[in-house]
Amino acid sequence: MKTYQISNSDLTVSRIAYGCMNLGGAWDDQSVTAANKKTAIAAIVTACESGINLFDHADIYMRGKSERAFAEIWPAIPGIRDNIILQSKCGIRFPDDPQKGMPGRYDFSCEHIIRSVEGSLKRLQTDYLDILLLHRPDPLIEPEEVARAFSDLRQSGKVRYFGVSNHTGAQIALLQKFVDQPLIINQVELSLLHSHLIDEGVTFNQHHPGDCRTEGTLSYCRLHDILIQAWSPVAGGRLFKNEWEIENPAQKSAAALLQKMSAEKQTSLEAIALGWLLRHPAQIQPIIGTTKPARIRASVLADNIQLTREEWYELFIAARGASMP
Repeated sequence: MKTYQISNSDLTVSRIAYGCMNLGGAWDDQSVTAANKKTAIAAIVTACESGINLFDHADIYMRGKSERAFAEIWPAIPGIRDNIILQSKCGIRFPDDPQKGMPGRYDFSCEHIIRSVEGSLKRLQTDYLDILLLHRPDPLIEPEEVARAFSDLRQSGKVRYFGVSNHTGAQIALLQKFVDQPLIINQVELSLLHSHLIDEGVTFNQHHPGDCRTEGTLSYCRLHDILIQAWSPVAGGRLFKNEWEIENPAQKSAAALLQKMSAEKQTSLEAIALGWLLRHPAQIQPIIGTTKPARIRASVLADNIQLTREEWYELFIAARGASMP
């Protein structure tokens, strides 16, 4: 698989990453099951064999079970740790944590960041994370607290590099003013059916009531050499439904065009949908989340797809449900 060199780091990553959220099974407090472990090993092995080397986690995924399930790979593939890049996220806290009645919230306090990383390391059975991301913006962020946590984690060898997730350009700039380490990644939702980051640049100065504003975040990240990672890059599979199952006209149009292009190019639906993201010059890294080996293999076919400018725009226009202004 082709790779990206992440700026301000020594990390070379596969153009497609693997998201580990679903490896833990269900969002409950039960233990990781034997079936979960079997599924996790099969998915990770398939991803590695397909050329994927970055694996994305979060401390909250399936209440920690996804990280535990991932750790089953160490005995299954001895020596693999040195050949993969482990990334996790922190900052989201569940309701009733640690006391009943507490609300669900975000927490970028120094104490919580360090505690979350230590928990992830324990569950993943590794000594360090290659990358730590702050999961969702905390309105009560005190950047000095984050800076203290990052310095502690970096100096102790527990985290090599840092980034954010779901942050605007301005939020990144505020944080970067205080932290010594470069913020190398911003992970955001991005797909044909959720293309606000891209569409904002097209609809600037147009009247589109209800549009989602992204505050120039895509351009900010490109300007500052921050890798964009796309979560939910195939819109949770909604792009692959049959036309008669879809009510939204734009989604129906996009799904039909995916079917047409995949047939013409003799490739998978996943390859066309992910290829649309890979065609963008920002060097976007899609994070796929399926646990099915066949779909992982279908997804990595995107690495060999090169859409023309016209094909890219056809998909963009179909999915946005409107012609270009």
